[in-house]
Amino acid sequence: MTDTPPARQRREPGAVAAPSAWWVLIGGVIGLVASLALTVEKIRLLADPGYVPSCSLNPVLSCGSVMSTPQAAVLGFPNPLVGIAAFAVVATTGVLAVAGVRLPHWYWVGLTGGLAAGAAFVHWLIYQSLYVIGALCPYCMVVWAVTIPLLVVSATIAWDGDAGHKISQVLHRWRWTLTALWFIALILLIFVRFQDYWLTLG
Repeated sequence: MTDTPPARQRREPGAVAAPSAWWVLIGGVIGLVASLALTVEKIRLLADPGYVPSCSLNPVLSCGSVMSTPQAAVLGFPNPLVGIAAFAVVATTGVLAVAGVRLPHWYWVGLTGGLAAGAAFVHWLIYQSLYVIGALCPYCMVVWAVTIPLLVVSATIAWDGDAGHKISQVLHRWRWTLTALWFIALILLIFVRFQDYWLTLG
């Protein structure tokens, strides 16, 4: 599966293709909503220790179990607060891109760097959830699911200023294939880690 137009041409500086702009906007909004939902659930849990979060569905899909761990507040405050700030920036960027506002190249490079840092943090959280905590937070998984495509799209935009750049060409050609492979790998890791539980559901 590729995503390459018949002939890629150099765009004017700051111009973003409509599909990419919409991806940034939609991904930012989804991440922001998930982060807000997690924050609300955390506040309710702090107010009432007996509260069962709406995203605690079973022994494996249980955000209540995840929220009570040190990994849920790495910086000394709930991780979703970081998500709210970060995804608010991404969503705002998406609105500007969809509206046709041309942002400078350095901005997209900076956004890509921020998303790369976010992706690294997400993968640390994935490891912690699978192999240390032993539970999955559904809202957190939504954040995981949008961070990688956002990084790929942002990186494509950041490198799109030079149509002859080999990295740009390869990334643009295979971006959705790489994203799909990431999702497949993550699904397999989750299945293998909790296969004993999944098999009991049958």
